[in-house]
Amino acid sequence: MDLDAVRTFVAVADAGQFQEAAAALSVTQQAVSKRVAALEKDLAVRLFTRTARGAQLTIDGQAFLPHARELLRVAARADASVRPGRRALRVDVHSRRIVPAVLLQHFHRAHPDIELDVVTMLSADVDAAIAAIEAGTIDATFHAVTAPPHLLPPAIRTARVIDEPHRLLVGPRHPLANARTVTPAQLADHRIWMPGMAPGTEWADYYDELAAAFGLTIDVLGPVFGYEALLAEIADSPRLATFVGENSRYLWPDSYDLHRIPVRNPAPIYPMSLIWRADNPHPALGNLRDYLASRRADPAPDIWTPTWSRRSTNKRL
Repeated sequence: MDLDAVRTFVAVADAGQFQEAAAALSVTQQAVSKRVAALEKDLAVRLFTRTARGAQLTIDGQAFLPHARELLRVAARADASVRPGRRALRVDVHSRRIVPAVLLQHFHRAHPDIELDVVTMLSADVDAAIAAIEAGTIDATFHAVTAPPHLLPPAIRTARVIDEPHRLLVGPRHPLANARTVTPAQLADHRIWMPGMAPGTEWADYYDELAAAFGLTIDVLGPVFGYEALLAEIADSPRLATFVGENSRYLWPDSYDLHRIPVRNPAPIYPMSLIWRADNPHPALGNLRDYLASRRADPAPDIWTPTWSRRSTNKRL
């Protein structure tokens, strides 16, 4: 159905005259008449009766009017769902458990008037996320960026916004369960279990370098049954441990008695960047970048970061 014709029909119904509807739509009266005539032909009914007072709805016109209004409302919602500046700011956080989701929730609390569409591209590594940014599928994403800036697509911008410290997660029978802090060197004789980490991803690059730097054993083998199953296995084991982010949100039953132990001296840091297109016109993207810049703190002393995070990057948000 021609939405311009439907819009014209509603304008005539509201104005009661073809001439006033033409003025409201900024078209000629002849164009209004042609659109209404085409709609009547399409529906095979008369929608208006012309009188000395103007245009009056027929019984069919009265029946069609609420549906016509709904058609226009649906069209407006469809347009707003995808058009930058009208639709919500669409941000990928990879997982709602980890620190980008926490930061984005804080941003929403600071700017409740900005509509957000929080998406989780769980299977997307940084390359797939950048492709989604280029395609306009999402407006921004959070990832570790391992490639040097000159190898990124020309329109892509990145800025490091998160330095996430680690916590060692162990069960109550683990030898380190009662430690207040642990050092990377202390973990050399313990199995760090992180099943399902795909080779070639930025996560694998990070943990490969971390393991090499401190002689750690990071086990990525085994089927992935989800976080809940991983936590249950760690709670029941005297040997297994895993890494979680300091600000990650994991919930488990009290009976698990899991312990989150800070890793210090040095503190391994997982660096994450905001990624966006330089030419993205969404007005709320600037608000998000400003907020993240205001939250960015100077790096803490005595930290460890991977070598690729020490390259020159686009630092300006």
